[in-house]
Amino acid sequence: MVRRFLPALMVVLLSGCSSVSYYSQLASGQWQLLRAREPVAEVIADASRPQLLRDHLVQSQKARTFASEHLHLPDNQSYRLYADIGRPYVVWNVFATTEFSLSPETHCFPIAGCVAYRGYYNQGAARGEAALLKQQGMDVSIGGVEAYSTLGWFNDPIMNSMMNWGDERLATLIFHELAHQRFYVKDDTEFNESYANFVEQEGTRQWRAARGLAPLSLSAVKQRDEFTQLVLDTRQRLEKLYAQPLSADVMRRAKAVEFERLRSDYRVLRDSRWAGDKRYDVWINQPMNNARLLPFGLYDQWVPAFAALFAQVGGDWVKFYAAVEKMGGLPVEERRAALRQLEVGGL
Repeated sequence: MVRRFLPALMVVLLSGCSSVSYYSQLASGQWQLLRAREPVAEVIADASRPQLLRDHLVQSQKARTFASEHLHLPDNQSYRLYADIGRPYVVWNVFATTEFSLSPETHCFPIAGCVAYRGYYNQGAARGEAALLKQQGMDVSIGGVEAYSTLGWFNDPIMNSMMNWGDERLATLIFHELAHQRFYVKDDTEFNESYANFVEQEGTRQWRAARGLAPLSLSAVKQRDEFTQLVLDTRQRLEKLYAQPLSADVMRRAKAVEFERLRSDYRVLRDSRWAGDKRYDVWINQPMNNARLLPFGLYDQWVPAFAALFAQVGGDWVKFYAAVEKMGGLPVEERRAALRQLEVGGL
């Protein structure tokens, strides 16, 4: 494991993509995570460990087996290991945009390619980076991440940061992250996350069916979709605003109006169609800026296209992955054109 890790680390440190200090904390954080791993089977068999943890891990292994046997996701030691990292999140991602743009500040890495955030294993370091960016006039958002994929470079563990979830949410995470291991395109976050989100959603539907459970509540799914659309509509209006030849002061005031409209539209939707369900109140009432909207456009954009592709191959996972790989090999503009075609009814 050390021999496999150090060459990759040297490539990173010599890449020139960012400072040595930033990559040092990445290397240190990943190494600490690797050292904390232990086989799930041993944790389950250890009577001195909390029973709730052991029960949760038992269920996780059923989902892990289902992922490989039925969803044709990688069959390796990922998520058959456990690591207690002693904190609520494994990393904190810092998202940033300029004041009048919804284009993320991207950061490039030798393995993962270019992504729309910078990750820190220490919350204080993430806050420090965010403060520096704010001083430069950037819109900044910090998000804690309970898990991530190393794309098959290492066997990723289940972490204590994931243990507050229910059994099903943990299963969906396993499906999502193994999908990244199954296929990943450098420099295309929208493609990668939409693909993994589709695998997560369809995998969860099949996992529930395999256990004789009813489909997920349509009302909850509908609320999620309506909330996402609300944010995407706001993004669209802001993009039109930022394209106008306005002064900074006028643009700033109009931007504030759009964010207040988002909150107002949310309250109307919540009270008129969701019977007052406040599940998104915490998110909507926090300080708002461009960076907070980034994950919505990044992670959901092409999910309907992947759903159409899955239907097109008759729900065959092997054929689906082959089609995804073929699409991922296209030049980026051809790839996006193919996804748009899928959205409107097929190739």
